[in-house]
Amino acid sequence: MAQGSAAFSAQAERMKTGKGFIAALDQSGGSTPKALKLYGVDEDSYSGEEAMYAEIHAMRSRIILAPDFTSEKVLGAILFERTMRAEVNGKPTAALLWEDRGIVPFLKIDKGLEDQAEGVQMMKPMPTLAALLADAASFGIFGTKERSVIHEANAAGIAAVVAQQFEVARTVIAAGLVPIIEPEVNIHSATKGEAEALLRDEILKHLDTLDAGQDVMLKLTIPDEDNIYDVLADHPRVVRVVALSGGYTTDDACQRLARNGKMIASFSRALTEGLSKQQSDPAFNAALGGNIDKIYQASV
Repeated sequence: MAQGSAAFSAQAERMKTGKGFIAALDQSGGSTPKALKLYGVDEDSYSGEEAMYAEIHAMRSRIILAPDFTSEKVLGAILFERTMRAEVNGKPTAALLWEDRGIVPFLKIDKGLEDQAEGVQMMKPMPTLAALLADAASFGIFGTKERSVIHEANAAGIAAVVAQQFEVARTVIAAGLVPIIEPEVNIHSATKGEAEALLRDEILKHLDTLDAGQDVMLKLTIPDEDNIYDVLADHPRVVRVVALSGGYTTDDACQRLARNGKMIASFSRALTEGLSKQQSDPAFNAALGGNIDKIYQASV
């Protein structure tokens, strides 16, 4: 999908003004076994990578097709690359999300994290990024998500993380998509609050270098100091500031998020809390619907 198309414009308007949250359905190869285990699928119940990915795609499809997973409360969904290339109900996943559910599709593009240095983990190189972004546009993807992690309030490390994020963001923008910049702050960091203040100021510096039309989204850990990111949400180059749950329980994440009036949720683990493969469809749909409602209420 190209910027300037009618669908892209409709999606951009929905992301800027819509009520709801972004569902993160982008567990990668490294986090898939854990996500499946929480879903009641142990590693000894499948054999090999292909079978593992088939299980996680079945789980994601079940979520996407659930009666409460609609544009009424879900604004967007972040997909893993394999999910983008796969189908749900015989239709490409991104097309089904937008055309049938009214949900804006995003794609996780990072290739994982480097080892920790200077209190942070940078993103690994993405040598095939240009080709992936071209494919994403052809599948009707609106935007991307790229994650790095901050473990402590190290000014040099945080500056490096943000610089790398904006470098990737400019590549994404040039490809006609909207990047979600995600420098996660570890919720267990002993210097979380100080790291968040450094992060805010560093992001602000880079936002001021963007030209009109170079719009980004931000995905940030729910901060210790309520509303510390309001200045970012108000920046003319920011479409939306969304929050990651970061390991907080659904209830805790929702309570914290509700105190931050200019952030909406983009939860992964909190969205799928309490779901299992063994549940009947009514039980599964009820549990997912309850999570969706909680996260929606915290976001609005």
